[in-house]
Amino acid sequence: MDFTLNEEQKLLKDSAERFLEKEYPFAYRRRLIATDEGFSRRTWKAFAGLGWLGIGIPEDLGGIGGSAVETAVLMEAFGGALVAEPYLATCVLGGGLIRLAGTPAQRKALLPAVAAGDLMLAFAFAEPGGRYDPAHVDTRAGKEGGDFILDGRKGVVFHAATADKIIVAARTAGSTRDRGGITLFLMDSGAKGLARRDYPTVDGQRAAEVTLKAVRVAAENVIGEVDGALPVIEHAIDLGIAAVTAEAAGMMAALTKQTLDYLKARRQFGRPLSDFQVPQHRMVDMFVAAELSKSMAYMAAVRADDGDAAARGRAVSAAKVQIGKAGRFIGQQAVQLHGGMGMTDELPVGHYFKRLTMIDTLFGDVDFHLRRFAGG
Repeated sequence: MDFTLNEEQKLLKDSAERFLEKEYPFAYRRRLIATDEGFSRRTWKAFAGLGWLGIGIPEDLGGIGGSAVETAVLMEAFGGALVAEPYLATCVLGGGLIRLAGTPAQRKALLPAVAAGDLMLAFAFAEPGGRYDPAHVDTRAGKEGGDFILDGRKGVVFHAATADKIIVAARTAGSTRDRGGITLFLMDSGAKGLARRDYPTVDGQRAAEVTLKAVRVAAENVIGEVDGALPVIEHAIDLGIAAVTAEAAGMMAALTKQTLDYLKARRQFGRPLSDFQVPQHRMVDMFVAAELSKSMAYMAAVRADDGDAAARGRAVSAAKVQIGKAGRFIGQQAVQLHGGMGMTDELPVGHYFKRLTMIDTLFGDVDFHLRRFAGG
């Protein structure tokens, strides 16, 4: 398959890399993740002005169109710069759910605000004990008049603290692991009965544990079909996997380059470390792993919009397995070749490795996706 970018995609890639190199240096990112919100709203609005928040959103709804491939191009650049802004939560997951299953009225009301940077979203799908299974939903939604009443707990809801609205997966029928009986609800982040416990994650991002106690949601805020949301959730998660594999590919490329630059500058016995055979072999292995990961990530992006759920699932799971294995290998090699300073907070190396480790477990680890790829 030809993964050559077209002219518009090359322009997106070049403009994103230039902007981030100038406006998003590592020192700036370190300051951001130490703040309460963990990102910059000014930078978020700049992303909107560049059109990045509108990727995947139709032009008649305020976006610039595009597909998962354009999202991958942007996420690869984000990975190289370790961008901490909630693009995955708002634009890929939240915006993806509304685009895939929202009513015309919901799409018209919400998607232009997302593209303009005026609306942030979070997706609450994971639950304690779920082990990456999106069908594991024990949060309940009972009908009361024309509304639904939600009770339950959601775990690791990324960027819930700064979201204006949260999309919650809740069970309207069946038992905990049934594939049917799951419904999506859109609610205000400050809804009565919704409580959060916010915390930073190891990679500098933000997440929350969300508790719902008799939260009332109007029927008009149901997204998609009542009892039939699981296929939409799985599609949105596949879009998320394609996005984070591209992000990881960008990080691995950056780690490989930075490690090579260090070996060229660091001298031992009067010679650069890059002159020695063992570091050379390690760098070749890192480069090969990074390039293979990039190819797999773009294959996942090409398949992420596929209506064939089985074919889409195999492609994104294959990429997730490759990214998980390669991310650990490249991270370990980069730390070793930098020596003890590789894990200090002052260098980007450890920050890349932490984010790669988080991506390995996000939406399912290597073992989970090997089973999914095999149809288990």
